[in-house]
Amino acid sequence: MRNLLSGLVWIALYLAFCLAPLLLVIGQDNPPGRAFLVEFSVALGFVGLSVLALQFALIARFQTVAAPFGIDALLKYHVQITFFGLDFVLAHPILLFVADAKYLPLLNLVTAPWRARFAFASVVFLLALVVLSVWRKRLRVSYEVWHISHGLLAVGVVLFALLHASLVGFYVVGVVRHVVYDAYIGGLIFLLLWIRVISPLARYRRPWRVVEVRPELGNASTLVVEPVGHPGFSFDPGQFGWIAVGRSPFSITQHPFSFSSAADTPAGGTISITIKAAGDFTRTIPSVQPGTRVYVDGPHGVFSMDRRQAPGYVFIAGGVGITPFVSMLTTMRERGDVRPVTLLYASATWDDVVMRDQLAELDAAMPNLTLVHVLSRPDPSWVGESGRITAELLRRHLPAQFRRYEYLICGSTQMMDAMEHALVSVDVPPARISSERFDMV
Repeated sequence: MRNLLSGLVWIALYLAFCLAPLLLVIGQDNPPGRAFLVEFSVALGFVGLSVLALQFALIARFQTVAAPFGIDALLKYHVQITFFGLDFVLAHPILLFVADAKYLPLLNLVTAPWRARFAFASVVFLLALVVLSVWRKRLRVSYEVWHISHGLLAVGVVLFALLHASLVGFYVVGVVRHVVYDAYIGGLIFLLLWIRVISPLARYRRPWRVVEVRPELGNASTLVVEPVGHPGFSFDPGQFGWIAVGRSPFSITQHPFSFSSAADTPAGGTISITIKAAGDFTRTIPSVQPGTRVYVDGPHGVFSMDRRQAPGYVFIAGGVGITPFVSMLTTMRERGDVRPVTLLYASATWDDVVMRDQLAELDAAMPNLTLVHVLSRPDPSWVGESGRITAELLRRHLPAQFRRYEYLICGSTQMMDAMEHALVSVDVPPARISSERFDMV
């Protein structure tokens, strides 16, 4: 109930901030000679700017804001609402040109005033941001390059838009208008300072160091890190953090990974992060040396059995998506939690089973665990499940009281989509299904 009320409060504040710029025009007389359609386009522009400026709040990783929704849900919303803001921003100049042809010369950047040039730059930056985000993988842009360009383009979009509004002058002069407009700019400045200065400084004061780099099957490695000069933190099993290895916490690029160790970490205890080599940064993990400084921003996320209490669980994992479930199972073993758990784990081959030995140890130590490996490319000698996890395979392995259990899924986006549909098709209540979706693009 507390999370529900908190969520409603944050949603109300978000909507209020999005619509706050309209206070600049409410109760004010239209400038002479300006038609309603022009005023409407201005309102759309202000709302679009608000939506885009609030994107910085969505990615600022405020734990109190993310708690009711989950940071993965905020990131997904961050992607989707960008298109809404883009529509409003594009509608602003289009409606101006439709309303009055006198605005068309503003398209000539050679003779246009600076207010028009700033508006043009803002739109170009926004289109570039969207194109790079949607087609990053097709364009073969690395995550690191995309992340840096994404941040710079986002700042440019909002900065040029604010300069455009200031130079136009309508609705941003006068005492009341200045209070709203200046508060709006002040909020944006605070968000930028939080993201780039305040939050990194807090992490700089709480460093970690690598004590072990353990190779895993499936082209993965486990980093074991310990806190330096502070007690560290405990976390809910299944949560994750943003990691900066061997670089300053002020660096632009960081990477999110699930914790793979038990959650109830004692003060000063180590935590483990298991990472599959899949990109420029992740391929460097096996060469990280003990003693390397690490900065951890976390814990984050609501993908946890602790937040979805049930008489039993079904975990479905694909590839490196096994890591949050290893954390959950290890935590259950250490707590003496005997609730039944079925783990369905999809891998390509037996040698691609990430953390295979640790899973075997958990299987041997936990009578309440049913572990089912599913291989898509098994050797001829394989006698277990093969192919993909389908509705038919689910029916073979779901427990008798499966409708009362909670279902947690972690893997590729395609796999999670397929599993959600398959579970619903075998009569699992949709409200009992949750998945971890924090893919950045």
